[in-house]
Amino acid sequence: MKKLHASEKKLLDSVVRKIVSDPTIGQMKTGDLAGVQVYKYKRKTQQYLLAYQLNPTGTVLTLLALGSHENFYRDLKK
Repeated sequence: MKKLHASEKKLLDSVVRKIVSDPTIGQMKTGDLAGVQVYKYKRKTQQYLLAYQLNPTGTVLTLLALGSHENFYRDLKK
């Protein structure tokens, strides 16, 4: 978050609020990333991916990764 510009932080805050209001909005991943959901959004022309995970009771949302598509899933597996 520290590396983001102010406008990017505002957009990320709105995306997180959207996810909190409807946690099923992201795409559920399978295989090595089972249990992880990814929500895709755009800022200008750049597409960003936000990976998050809900605990089994559905009360705690954990943000795992944020970035562009390039090497996103590879880095997320680590």
